[in-house]
Amino acid sequence: MQRYQRQMQLPQIGEQGQRRLQQASVLVVGAGGLSATLLPQLVGAGIGRIRLYDADRVALHNLHRQTLFKQQDIGKAKALCAQAHLSQCNSDVLIEPEVTHITASTLRQALRDIDIVVDAADNFATTYLLSDACLTHGLPLISASALGTQGYVGGFCGGAPSYKALFPHLPETAGNCQSAGVMGPVVACIAAIQAQMVLSWVLQSTPSPLGSLVRCNFTDWQFSQFRFDTAVEPIEKTLQFIDRGQLLPDDLILELRDRDEAPASVTDTAIRVPLQKLEHWTAPAYQRLVLVCRTGLRSARAERLLRQRGLENIVLLAAGEP
Repeated sequence: MQRYQRQMQLPQIGEQGQRRLQQASVLVVGAGGLSATLLPQLVGAGIGRIRLYDADRVALHNLHRQTLFKQQDIGKAKALCAQAHLSQCNSDVLIEPEVTHITASTLRQALRDIDIVVDAADNFATTYLLSDACLTHGLPLISASALGTQGYVGGFCGGAPSYKALFPHLPETAGNCQSAGVMGPVVACIAAIQAQMVLSWVLQSTPSPLGSLVRCNFTDWQFSQFRFDTAVEPIEKTLQFIDRGQLLPDDLILELRDRDEAPASVTDTAIRVPLQKLEHWTAPAYQRLVLVCRTGLRSARAERLLRQRGLENIVLLAAGEP
């Protein structure tokens, strides 16, 4: 216990709290910029087991914020590199790397024997997928996002309202780190708060981080926090994401990307209809309508439009890169 002596001196931790940390099992989704700070903090604190999902590889243009990796890691799987580096920091912590994406098909296995879920993927489709699963299974979800010089962290589900209760709809448009850029220290600060929320929940601190959202703006140095304990779960049908493995033979697949963006759709039978022409599109008979785009944002806009026209049984597929 000598390793954890300084934090065990805190009255809210002590030996009992340290045992809670050592017995905790955490699912972390994403091994990128947020996890570069998040993971070392969880490992340093002595979290017992971390299951880490990420299918991407280390790239040079990400190293300014993904400081867990080194130049010699370029081209290697992030999850495996993270395991190698973190194991040298604290060999007492079990790191279970999974070099795959979290999808609707892989989520059940990912959640097996997990106490708390951490969303560090910074991807809308993944966040909504995790929120639905955590709400169903009664698991807490600590989700964060950073872009440019601002970001937020929130504690959802596990007895608190879900992400959908606070954000029932995807935004009309949204940037990402590739298109809009991001500063490394901003990501690190957001991730440090995220790590503290995870530890506070494991330690059963009060007030709970669940039901709380923290916003940070490092341009005008504005920081705010509010609680949403009384937020109501949406009663209307909301976004449901599937993956390619869950496509059914009789699905009607509507491809919102053009051929320049996605020369090949998820299936050869997909119908291509640009979002701007969807208002006048006549849907043939179908059992289930699957809307496909790269990130899910266009599909979410299309879903709202089609539901206004009375169409039902619509699911979304965020296809990722072409």
